[in-house]
Amino acid sequence: MKNEIQLLDGNFYDKSELLNKMYDDEFYYGELSKLALSSSSLKLLLDSPKTYYYVTKYAKNETTAALRAGHLFHLAILEPTKYDKIKFVEVQSRNSKKFKDAVEEFGEVYTAKERDENNRLIDAMLKNPTAQELIRDSKSEVPAIGNVLGMPFRGKADILKNKGGIVDLKTTQDVQHFDKSAFKYKYHLQAAIYIDLFSTPEKPLTHEDFTFLCISKNNLDIGVWRCSEAFVEYGRQELRKGIDLYKTYIREDFDINDYTIQGTL
Repeated sequence: MKNEIQLLDGNFYDKSELLNKMYDDEFYYGELSKLALSSSSLKLLLDSPKTYYYVTKYAKNETTAALRAGHLFHLAILEPTKYDKIKFVEVQSRNSKKFKDAVEEFGEVYTAKERDENNRLIDAMLKNPTAQELIRDSKSEVPAIGNVLGMPFRGKADILKNKGGIVDLKTTQDVQHFDKSAFKYKYHLQAAIYIDLFSTPEKPLTHEDFTFLCISKNNLDIGVWRCSEAFVEYGRQELRKGIDLYKTYIREDFDINDYTIQGTL
């Protein structure tokens, strides 16, 4: 059926039902992460099929300071009602008893220092007219699921413009050299996947429709980086490579312990 999609477990699912459930982060980052590929999972595959296999099978949702900071910033800009419900604790360390007690009581908790650092970023972003113009007339945290090169992929657009186009928020150490970070962290993969996922017959997207809106955690510089055709095409090449790795090594009849890199020096 047109509104169904076959996921990685071989079963067919109603796309409308999946999209409704994808607004729930627990489902999106939990159960669905094992049923559909994403730019994050492709990065793991390109690092090593073993990395993908073990992270998918065993890893817990542990976060780093950088990931927590990025998450807070995204919430504040894109989902302010959720941000207003976040609990902040006046402690010096996340290892303190007071902080651990707060985690037991509230679940998602951050330190006052993390709040203060995030407020710097929020203030700078909201005062920048170029950034505000990019965010205006849009929806945030919009999910999509579909087939990309014959495989099921999931994604969430930070900002989906009502007239078409995607804006992705990034926090970085150095806005001026974001182009280097973009290749290091394989943002070209994300651009290529999202352009396909969010294209419609009425509005097919191209490289011109994907923009990175960045802010420096160091000096609060704000940058707007648009995608070239070559950048997205490189992402498509990496996408094909990642899918080939999945099809070759992530299957029931392959023992991941047999994965071996061979070459000649």
